[in-house]
Amino acid sequence: MNEKLKQAFKRVFSFLGPGFLVTVGFIDPGNWATNIEGGSRFGYDLLWVITLSTLMLILIQNMAAKLGIVTGKSLSTNIRENFPKPVSAVIGITIVLACIATDVAELLGGAIGFNLLFGLPLWAGALVTVVLEVFFIISQRYHRLEKIIIGFLGIIALCYVIEIFIVRPNWTALAPSLVVPKVNRESIYIAMGILGAVVMPHNIFLHSNVIHSRKWGISVEEKKKLLKYEKIDTFAAMVLGWLVNTAMIIVASAVFFQNHVLVDSIELASKTLTPLAGALAGCLFSIALVFSGIGSSITSSMAEVNVITGFLGKKEDPNTLLYKISIFITAIPSFFIILFSLDTYKILIFSQVVLSIQLPFTLVPLLILCRNEKIMHQFKSRALEFVLAIIVSAVVIVLNVYLLYTTFF
Repeated sequence: MNEKLKQAFKRVFSFLGPGFLVTVGFIDPGNWATNIEGGSRFGYDLLWVITLSTLMLILIQNMAAKLGIVTGKSLSTNIRENFPKPVSAVIGITIVLACIATDVAELLGGAIGFNLLFGLPLWAGALVTVVLEVFFIISQRYHRLEKIIIGFLGIIALCYVIEIFIVRPNWTALAPSLVVPKVNRESIYIAMGILGAVVMPHNIFLHSNVIHSRKWGISVEEKKKLLKYEKIDTFAAMVLGWLVNTAMIIVASAVFFQNHVLVDSIELASKTLTPLAGALAGCLFSIALVFSGIGSSITSSMAEVNVITGFLGKKEDPNTLLYKISIFITAIPSFFIILFSLDTYKILIFSQVVLSIQLPFTLVPLLILCRNEKIMHQFKSRALEFVLAIIVSAVVIVLNVYLLYTTFF
């Protein structure tokens, strides 16, 4: 019995990984900004938003992974093969633009982290982040790269666990806020920002592709059995993302909200964290930010490569020129955007606006494909999953449209 149990755990652990690559995007520098502002302004009140957004994310990412497993193809390839060429072209162009916007936020996070740790100017920090990102993707095999990203996640989580012990939050006060909704006229905007920015287009494309790093079998019975492992992987990874995002709000609340300090930028958070919580807390914050920026930029580039090769109908081969060019296609524009702009806050807003516009172009095709019996056969979305996915997609899209409206007007 013990041997069987050991084998079962070994098999489960062998399938863990793809979901964790996606989780890095769930805790990227853009999430840091909204979490820190939410915690500093409203204390523990918005913790429930992280819980709700994680549940929404589990549903959407699970559907993306299932599409990849059942069809043996990524979302980008499925869209190219099953939608009219003009529609496919529009979706392809929008997702590439969204990838550029994503890269801007990721590189900016790494740049700010290097600036806080070593005093590097933003352009130099962004350049270092680009170099590290390209190095890791080109020089590492997938499974080794997967372990590196999981290691990055571990470092980020560890930094925030230590910070929680340093700031000593009020656990009795924060526990109900994890599940009990509490929102008012002042906090609704930040709550929607946290909720609406969680489901990211490139992460959906990425998950449908990296899931192929595992042998999922060919027969229906094999796929049924192995889909269970995918659900465990997705759930475990999203829970880790929930823990880190929750920790961000808790630390911001315990340090800034309790001391009546309003923080609306990552740089300001670091500067005020050190005098209020100590040098170690400030250092851990910067270290976690560096690993978040590098890790999320790596997975962002992986998504870009898949999107470009998938929509062009080319094989995703690391030895081809197209693969190598695809890594730089979005990294270079992102670097120059950072190089010639001094307002990091406006850059982050710009990136979120582009993601908001693109999101419907990703969610709608995903739902259509997952509900199509000719494509998914007996694995097509059941009525409950499909209805929940429609509700989640509608909520996310409406929130993003509202954020766009409030941003401009």
